[in-house]
Amino acid sequence: MRAVDIINKKKYGNALTTDEIRFIVDGYTKGEIPDYQMSALCMAIYFQSMDSREIADLTMAMVKSGDEVDLSAINGIKVDKHSTGGVGDKISLIVIPLVASVGIPVAKMSGRGLGHTGGTVDKLESISGFKIELTPNAFIENVNRYKMAIVGQSGNLTPADKKIYALRDVTGTIDSIPLIASSIMSKKIASGADAIVLDVKVGSGAFMKELKDARALAETMVAIGKSLDRKTVAVITNMDQPLGHEIGNANEVTEAIAVLSGRGDADERHVALTIASHMCVLGGAFREVSDAYKHLETVIASGEALQFLKTFIRIQGGDETIVDDPAKLPAATKHIEVKADIEGYITGLDAEKIGLAAMLLGAGRKTKEDPIDYAAGITLSKKIGDYVNFGDVLCLLHTNVDDVLEAEKQIRSAYRFSTQQPEALQYVIDIIS
Repeated sequence: MRAVDIINKKKYGNALTTDEIRFIVDGYTKGEIPDYQMSALCMAIYFQSMDSREIADLTMAMVKSGDEVDLSAINGIKVDKHSTGGVGDKISLIVIPLVASVGIPVAKMSGRGLGHTGGTVDKLESISGFKIELTPNAFIENVNRYKMAIVGQSGNLTPADKKIYALRDVTGTIDSIPLIASSIMSKKIASGADAIVLDVKVGSGAFMKELKDARALAETMVAIGKSLDRKTVAVITNMDQPLGHEIGNANEVTEAIAVLSGRGDADERHVALTIASHMCVLGGAFREVSDAYKHLETVIASGEALQFLKTFIRIQGGDETIVDDPAKLPAATKHIEVKADIEGYITGLDAEKIGLAAMLLGAGRKTKEDPIDYAAGITLSKKIGDYVNFGDVLCLLHTNVDDVLEAEKQIRSAYRFSTQQPEALQYVIDIIS
């Protein structure tokens, strides 16, 4: 078997066999197949796509390239969730305690933020003492006893995906549905979950800007999950503006606490409850999503959700008192108002630009090696649908850096105004099951 023959076969639009896919993924992971040949295959896949069987085979080839997490010692149906990335996306912080409260085990592996999107690990590490690295035994014990635990992604989880993704990043093949779907699902499958709820973002702050592309990605990932015997549901959610009003690590922990207290914005509350409800159904606690949704609302109203959040923080070494006193979280030294220089209704709020502004303030990374400032972030005072008068505060910048001119420029360019009030945004756009 030769790599060039596999490249030519896909170049002409023919389906690759399971053995051919395994051969090229294994060979590339081991360094036996060079970058230029894998680049050529990625470009062939970009133009010719793959059928559902090929995508499932590619996913499993990447899973088998490294370690697989064995969660068999955890009782019950292990349910995980994954977001394709957004701005102000603190949904994992909300759903983990909610799902655990009904007895569904959430054994989650999560990553750090890069670029304009934030990472769950970074948000949790803004809590003093919180440990994202647990021994396998501690991880399993926490899930069995408390129904929840989170760890950072293993260094040898899907090494083939890491190599291929780095190559795609510099060869113009990032935006390929088969390659995106297999990349995401390989990590979820290798993480050992029995069931997966996917939060597929669409809009200005998402990787998928168009609904048709988001739907195609969601359908492809659900098909992969089911073909590999994983219960899988995708929830397509709106990322045409940031979720909630807070962007930045400590800021978003504060807002997650607010949601679990029964406060918080309607958008993040509805998205979180929808995703958590699907997790509860896949985990077997409820038959109907609507019943799970209603029950989780009572969990929040009773204060039980907050108690589960405190437990979650405590069992991972964090300071649980921040739940009652969020002022203990890291705080910036500078708080700068950005005021409106125009009047009208806000009709657009580019989430990607807001995320980039937060990164410039210190809340995110340009590269994986960059340090981040847990205190940095943005509080949005006005969002889509709000009327703004001249001089009203659009948002508040929280930072420890001196130069905020570029960040402010990004924010001002993110807002669009009109004399006409826009239609209300739909938060949950579609469910793919």
